[in-house]
Amino acid sequence: MKSIRELFRIGTGPSSSHTMGPRHASQIFAEKNPAAARFEVTLYGALAATGKGHLTDVAILDTLTPVAPTEIVWQPSVFLPFHPNGMKFTAFDASGKETDSWTVYSIGGGELAEEGARGALSPDVYNMSKLSDILQWCEDTGKSYWEYVEECEGPEIWDYLAQVWNTMSSAVERGLDREGVLPGPLSLRRRAATYHVRASGYKSNLQSRGLVFAYALAVSEENASGGEIVTAPTCGSCGVVPAVLYHLKKSRDFSEARIYRALATAGLIGNVVKTNASIAGAEVGCQGEVGVACAMAAAAANQLFGGSPAQIEYAAEMGLEHHLGMTCDPVCGLVQIPCIERNAYAAARALDANLYSAFTDGGHRVSFDRVVEVMKQTGHDLPSIYKETGEGGLARTWNASK
Repeated sequence: MKSIRELFRIGTGPSSSHTMGPRHASQIFAEKNPAAARFEVTLYGALAATGKGHLTDVAILDTLTPVAPTEIVWQPSVFLPFHPNGMKFTAFDASGKETDSWTVYSIGGGELAEEGARGALSPDVYNMSKLSDILQWCEDTGKSYWEYVEECEGPEIWDYLAQVWNTMSSAVERGLDREGVLPGPLSLRRRAATYHVRASGYKSNLQSRGLVFAYALAVSEENASGGEIVTAPTCGSCGVVPAVLYHLKKSRDFSEARIYRALATAGLIGNVVKTNASIAGAEVGCQGEVGVACAMAAAAANQLFGGSPAQIEYAAEMGLEHHLGMTCDPVCGLVQIPCIERNAYAAARALDANLYSAFTDGGHRVSFDRVVEVMKQTGHDLPSIYKETGEGGLARTWNASK
């Protein structure tokens, strides 16, 4: 299992798989072919279907064009067998002869993989990848999940998580301060500032929920406008974890160190899903993005409130279980409708999962690992039109209404 640095990536939105991944791939190919006279990039499947809405072309052209003229070929109806988000980079010399080619896949969360070697571009860090095994380790050693992260990643992981938290917090605060309309044809107005102001007018219980909504909206709106965020686990679900942790930091005055430990626990949960299933909307639908983000946030919250390893596992299980089957159906291919609203709702659900688990001893029938298996199979069974192609669900309804 890879480092949680691979899960918590600091970068710009709006999409980890459609923007961050292709940009990174373009950087790698450009560095490998600095003398190329021309580039051609072919985008396949879901990457091509909603690439323009996700600024995939902008990310590639901004990176490759300074090196050589670049042409993008769109193939939305061609799905390569390894993954729906396929890209083929080709370099040519001045005579038009092909000098290099590379087929690579953006598999979610900004990560790249080559066919037959998912995740092989980076080394393994963890020796366990099932949460049941890690839970048993916790029970045997008396330690918690964040301590397992530290043992595998080394103490330097805390410096990185400090950067992650600073970026998350900044995204919340920028998003609360900004107003206006998000880029794109939907003319969708930012709502975080309004929610934040309105929340102050309610009594404590409703105010708390309103603030969580505002924080999630703030980060998601920053992502939709191309601002700097952290994949948690993806750009499309980047508002859930920051909203929950920012709210608990502000309302309960948890120390920075405890927030970092909660982030480590959240990262471990996301990593387990990424390793054993997928966090890519193009592969398993939004259950792999917002559903996993909810599980991560629920586990982080339970950690902060002193939950046992079993209670933390249960909170994460509920966060993911109750998003099973959620489709990825972005209207106009933008990470706006229904993505932004889903982040706010999932943040509230994460707090509910934490509370529910806190009333138990952590014992339950369906394990987190089992839910991950079911999510993977459910994603496999979903028709492709419900997996980030913009052809089904809410996206189709919107197109039909025009």
